[in-house]
Amino acid sequence: MRITPIDIAHKSFGKKMMGLDADEVMDFLQQIAAQMESLIQERNTLKEAIREKELSLMEYKERDQVLKETIATATQMADRLRQDADREAKLIIADAQQKAEIITRDSRDSLKKMYQEVTELKRVRMQFEANLKALAQAHLSLLEQGEKYMPQAQLPNHNIVNGNGAGRSPNVSPLSAE
Repeated sequence: MRITPIDIAHKSFGKKMMGLDADEVMDFLQQIAAQMESLIQERNTLKEAIREKELSLMEYKERDQVLKETIATATQMADRLRQDADREAKLIIADAQQKAEIITRDSRDSLKKMYQEVTELKRVRMQFEANLKALAQAHLSLLEQGEKYMPQAQLPNHNIVNGNGAGRSPNVSPLSAE
């Protein structure tokens, strides 16, 4: 059975012969009741404070758990972002390398084509020069043969009257200068 301060304050004792002084007992019981009431109030205040501290502690634990989960999520997101960035960087580098290879290959092909064109132009030039020399030699040869068979003599300048050869000498070759 629990004894409360009220129980102590209202407690009455039986009387015996030569018993106790009732006023002193009552004063003492009231002092005990007051102290007990004070202790109970202090205990209740402390219990309330503990309950508030436990609630705060639970709240802080919940916050701590939320922060831990947030940090874990942020770490995972950062890792995913880093992996995505690495993957994207690798793709960009691979694409750039492919483009560089294409540009290099195109440049080499273009350079090879230009070398072929230059070689072809040199060959055509050499052939043209050889044909021109051969033509010039053929004309010189014809001129030399013409001089062998028809030596040039000093002829008086006679005008031939026809539509084609007006003012030319009959012995002068059409190739010779006027």
